[in-house]
Amino acid sequence: MSLNQNVSNLLTRLSESATLAMARKSRELKEAGHSVISLSLGEPDFDTPDFIKDAAKEGIDQNYTHYMPVPGYADLRESISKKFNRDNYVSYSPDQIVVSTGAKQSLANLILATVNPGDEVLLPAPYWVSYIEMVKMAGATPVVVETSIEDDYKVSAGILRSNLNEKTRMLIFSSPCNPSGSVYSEAELREWADVIKEFPNLIVVSDEIYEHINYTKNHFSLGSIEEIYNQVVTVNGVSKSFAMTGWRIGYIGAPLWIAKACNKLQGQFTSGASGISQRAAKAAIDADPSVADEMKSTFFKRREMFGKLLSAIEGVEINQPKGAFYMFPRVSSFFGKSFKGTTIGNSDDLAEYILSEAHVATVSGAAFGSPECIRLSYAASEEELKEAATRMADALNKLS
Repeated sequence: MSLNQNVSNLLTRLSESATLAMARKSRELKEAGHSVISLSLGEPDFDTPDFIKDAAKEGIDQNYTHYMPVPGYADLRESISKKFNRDNYVSYSPDQIVVSTGAKQSLANLILATVNPGDEVLLPAPYWVSYIEMVKMAGATPVVVETSIEDDYKVSAGILRSNLNEKTRMLIFSSPCNPSGSVYSEAELREWADVIKEFPNLIVVSDEIYEHINYTKNHFSLGSIEEIYNQVVTVNGVSKSFAMTGWRIGYIGAPLWIAKACNKLQGQFTSGASGISQRAAKAAIDADPSVADEMKSTFFKRREMFGKLLSAIEGVEINQPKGAFYMFPRVSSFFGKSFKGTTIGNSDDLAEYILSEAHVATVSGAAFGSPECIRLSYAASEEELKEAATRMADALNKLS
């Protein structure tokens, strides 16, 4: 008698991460001997600064190698508290902060700790791929609010109000946005706040992981608006701004009851994040944010260059991202076109076609709730970006 190999009902509700799936396919092509340019993963192509690595080495020598407090070391949470005051004008005491194994775990903690089956969770699209899967994991109902390139992929206060009701438990958004690069201004978020305070049971998750890769120079945190302070959770981390993706450190600043709930949940899953990584994160967070300026400047130059190359391809429509390191062009003009028996029906097909024909890895916009688009990361060298644009132009021009 063989073992029942049925996986859980929970697992069947989840989709594979589209970004990781495309990364896997591009690796397989590389292993087969093809020259593949991967623009699918959201990872800075920079190394962690030496002063941060030095702090980690000191942590090893100082024996930060034992079990740590579940919400993070007290001195790291104190540093994060000061950072919130310094950079975001938000006051979170150390006991309102929970450090996790990446901002992804921070988000999962928040959703699983505060959302119930039957609740609705509002997701302005495009949204980061894992938001909707985490909502499904909690058994809640994702409510997707569509946007368009004409609106810079942003939701107005009026549209926000029309999608909120007594069942809406949570709203999740990112600014700067992954995947669109859109940035909400202070004026726009204050208009949001006027709506949010009308729904006192609504929890708003502000994902600010790309805070320091913001070309507007005016990052504004929703949690700094006093009238809705008790409704907002701010999510951040060190992965993007300090090129520390592999260190796996994220954190939240939240109303105390939510921080306690996330602490309780995390205690049953992973406990505390890596002690060595926490020492590195403290060095990053204590540093002046200007340490990220060189990387931001490089991304800005790539945005300008890559944006011009993409916009020169007939049928590719782009906005001008105000932050992060992604292009999110609308490519629906290619739907219905064909080449060598391959017909493009949607953005999934187009991403697959670009990978197979041009050997450039992108991600379908469908995974982000915007099926008329694809996402391309410009966290790659200028040479790779130029070659990718050339390959894509050749492949797309073959479609008719």
